[in-house]
Amino acid sequence: MDTLRLRDARELDLPEIVEIYNSTIPSRIVSADTEPVTVEQRTGWFREHDPRRRPLWVAELDGRVVGWLSLGDFWDRRPAYNATAEVGIYVKAGHRGRGIGRRLIQEAIEGAPALGIETLTAGAFAHNEASLALFERFGFEKWAHFPEVAELDGVNRDLVVLGLRVGGPDRAARDR
Repeated sequence: MDTLRLRDARELDLPEIVEIYNSTIPSRIVSADTEPVTVEQRTGWFREHDPRRRPLWVAELDGRVVGWLSLGDFWDRRPAYNATAEVGIYVKAGHRGRGIGRRLIQEAIEGAPALGIETLTAGAFAHNEASLALFERFGFEKWAHFPEVAELDGVNRDLVVLGLRVGGPDRAARDR
């Protein structure tokens, strides 16, 4: 693989971020959205990301965005959850299975403590075996299973919530 470069997303990247996201919708495996979103709809979401606290990173190959990872607030921004972030990760078609997702997740795990994050969570449909395997490869464990909470084209789908402690006093005690 050519050299993969990770960097903070710029608003100029938003059309490519949205394009990658929208490309996952028809599969009904990755996204709970059923219709494409627009750049305008995602602008507020984009601006909520703060590189010092809740970054949005893009992965570039040859100057083109081929994937992205966001760290978002957990559970409606309630203060007791400030040290917990939710991971969102998407890789462009044609680039999946080439290590981009692994690199993005590794960066999130390694960078989380400096961002004040002690716990990472991620949600994936139970039928999204590739995403579940990717997170589990990095030590994420299944913390919750919500049966039939999503309906996609008349089919009820389960949601799995995964989690990983990446820092904090509990992690330090376990690592001794």
